[in-house]
Amino acid sequence: MAGSVIFDSLLPMVAIWSLGAVAVILLSLALWRGLSGAWLRMAALAALLLAIANPSLQTEEREALTDIVVAIVDETASQRISDRAAQTAEALEEIEAQVAALPNTELRVARVADAEGDGGSQVLSALANVMAEEPRARLAGAILLTDGQVHDIERAPVLPAPLHTLLTGRADDWDRRLIVQNAPAFAILGEPVTLTLEIEDQGNVPEDIGATASLEISVDGEEPEVFQVPVGRPLELPVTLPHGGMNVLQFTAPAAEGELTDRNNSAVIQINGVRDRLRVLLVSGAPHPGERTWRNLLKSDSSVDLVHFTILRPPEKQDGVPVNELSLIAFPTRELFLEKIDEFDLIIFDRYKRRGILPSIYLDNVRQYVERGGAVLIAAGPDFATANSIFRSPLGDILPAAPTSRVIEEGFYPEVSELGDRHPVTEGLAAFSPLAGLGGDDAPEWGRWMRLIDVTAQSGQTVMEGPDARPLLVLDRVGEGRVALMASDHAWLWSRGYEGGGPQLELLRRLAHWMMKEPELEEEALSVTAEGQTMTIARRSLELAVPEVEITGPDGSVVAVPLTETTPGRFTAEYDAPEIGLYRLANGDQEAVIALGPAAPREFVQTIASGETLAPLVRSTRGGVVSVEDGVPDLRRVRAGRPAAGRGWIGITPREAFLTADVTVRPFLPSWAFLLVAALLAIGAWLWEGRRTVSAAAKSG
Repeated sequence: MAGSVIFDSLLPMVAIWSLGAVAVILLSLALWRGLSGAWLRMAALAALLLAIANPSLQTEEREALTDIVVAIVDETASQRISDRAAQTAEALEEIEAQVAALPNTELRVARVADAEGDGGSQVLSALANVMAEEPRARLAGAILLTDGQVHDIERAPVLPAPLHTLLTGRADDWDRRLIVQNAPAFAILGEPVTLTLEIEDQGNVPEDIGATASLEISVDGEEPEVFQVPVGRPLELPVTLPHGGMNVLQFTAPAAEGELTDRNNSAVIQINGVRDRLRVLLVSGAPHPGERTWRNLLKSDSSVDLVHFTILRPPEKQDGVPVNELSLIAFPTRELFLEKIDEFDLIIFDRYKRRGILPSIYLDNVRQYVERGGAVLIAAGPDFATANSIFRSPLGDILPAAPTSRVIEEGFYPEVSELGDRHPVTEGLAAFSPLAGLGGDDAPEWGRWMRLIDVTAQSGQTVMEGPDARPLLVLDRVGEGRVALMASDHAWLWSRGYEGGGPQLELLRRLAHWMMKEPELEEEALSVTAEGQTMTIARRSLELAVPEVEITGPDGSVVAVPLTETTPGRFTAEYDAPEIGLYRLANGDQEAVIALGPAAPREFVQTIASGETLAPLVRSTRGGVVSVEDGVPDLRRVRAGRPAAGRGWIGITPREAFLTADVTVRPFLPSWAFLLVAALLAIGAWLWEGRRTVSAAAKSG
């Protein structure tokens, strides 16, 4: 029970205070003039003012409410290393027991998991959410069970009670991490790019840990190379990308004995390799309409440097004109085919035949160039079927098809073979046809060609066919290089729009880029992209079926995910990763690496337990930061405004909150009683003053 006096005035309080001020002035005048009954008159006025103020006695019936102590338990990734999870569980059990022993006190426990993405430990946000659900008047204190590595200090709520931090971890903890300070998003092939790395040791590093550490560097999941690098100093590392497209570089510092975790010992960098300039050598055996098609295609790409060699005066056309009267420029065949051949990315022989202009040693050098990693494309004309065919040169050893000496001079529709439907050079080529989608199901996809050099495929993949399933476009790999044979010189009919034309630009573009080893046109490839923590896996293969893709997570667990064929030759799947970090994918002999978020998540940037981040907030509430390793402190009650932490103890502030169950209001006196008292006091003042007046007159008489 609790009582208080309230006023339900009949006039505004301003008016009552004004009347009171007037009464005080009148009392002062009366006392100054020496009126004997002034005090009775003032008592009468006070009674009238009380009647107007209408005082009442309010009595409340209250129910006491318990004090609330909030415990926020950090269960993020950094709290799962070493024995911190066990430390947290033991400390929470002890706190629950101590709170249960306190009278009129209860505990609220909230657990914090890893935030979405790479948000880290959102401990203070969880505290703010719990406080929003509970009356602030009942909050007696808050306890954070954490390693101190919180990432939302700016969201700390205003606390009406002490805040304490119980730190997990141990004094002898130490950890090693790999930091990528600088890495470009792309680099030019063949030119070194500089990365800046650093291996850093944190915490109580043992004295027997050396000043150097091993660093493993792997590109696209290949066998890593190992180097010894200094610890604690930035390392500038020059890297030359091995291929175009996305290059995945993984850097790993092997786990050292006794360190907390190796989750932050790796870093993955994805650098897109771009070619500065693509150098192409086009050798035309004689001027013809198809020559312009190749030239237009290659010149339309600003990144291509084209060297075009056309044989205008073959030996059999010597007419006796003196050389000094010719305006032709002698072509530097020796320089190009012997000295600088490795500078070219692609060599195209367009309707070329042996005429003695290029000696066999030059062509043999071209063969070796392919085996070393170069690319040669043969666009065959009628001469390919003769005795002067380029097939009957050293290049014949690497060509995927042999001529039968027959040339088919009739119209035919080029068709993509069954294998070609799965090959990236010809897959979906019909969609690029000007006639695609027109006519019935039997309508041709594109215009006809009028000549086919009959060849017999000896190796490689036949991706396009002519009449009677004869090979039209055959692709092959030789050594480290690639070879393609186009058994017709009539692709130019498509560029002229003959019978509607066809997708010659797309076909020739893909063919040239496949030969220059562009990654997006690899027929056997495994790639993965990510949006958030959802991975989209794509497997390209010429096989009719592929095995499940094996995904190795950051914690070493392996998950097998089946792939579904969505289009011919392309198998896909989606996988929701349980956590951020580095994932390795393997499917047959194909491998891929991807990092969701950083390779070392935010939780593992700093792994040593520390109260530095939370200390200012804790001090502002007179709380304390205590290491769980030293034992769980006793829980005491302290008055508000007093220090709430000491050696071996932490305190909470009793709030004495209550719930009002019933309220009773009773007036002090009825209004007529105040008026009666005022009247009696006024009469008394009159009688008192009258008696004093009579007494004074008698004395004077």
